[in-house]
Amino acid sequence: MFKLAAALALLAGPALATGLQIEVEGEANGTITIDLYDDVAPKHVEQITALAAEGKYDGVVFHRVIDGFMAQTGDVQFGKLGSDMRRAGTGGSDRPDLPAEFSEIPYERGIVGMARARNPDSANSQFFIMFDPAPSLNGQYTVVGKVTDGMDVVDAIKRGEGPNGAVIGQPDVMTKVTVTE
Repeated sequence: MFKLAAALALLAGPALATGLQIEVEGEANGTITIDLYDDVAPKHVEQITALAAEGKYDGVVFHRVIDGFMAQTGDVQFGKLGSDMRRAGTGGSDRPDLPAEFSEIPYERGIVGMARARNPDSANSQFFIMFDPAPSLNGQYTVVGKVTDGMDVVDAIKRGEGPNGAVIGQPDVMTKVTVTE
């Protein structure tokens, strides 16, 4: 019986991570805690937690921030603080893009979604946190989690300008992103 249980445990693989803690500095200063929905978007959660565990998100800026909508970050290729910010938001990671994992979870305040290009199967490393509800995103972008603490920090993130929300000058940065169990 013990051998069967051990074999099943090995087949199940490692326990999935349950969250992220994001240390933010800039106009916003503090910690954002996110509960991840590994049962809703397992491939996306696996990818972002692997990137976080490797330190890839450390030093990445919030490059696109639209008041009343969302704050976007996670470009581990071109979004590092000190890089050419004109390219921030155009990159991903060295990992493959992911197939969409759409759900019925609505885009409400505090929801975390995966950014993507026009192709629904193009999410990679970038994600966004909602300031306010956006029903137009429902079923169009993969939901990966929800902010459970630190929405005051999210609300303080430096806003961008213009219709695309590009942050001018010094953007806020994720100084350290830690995977929580």
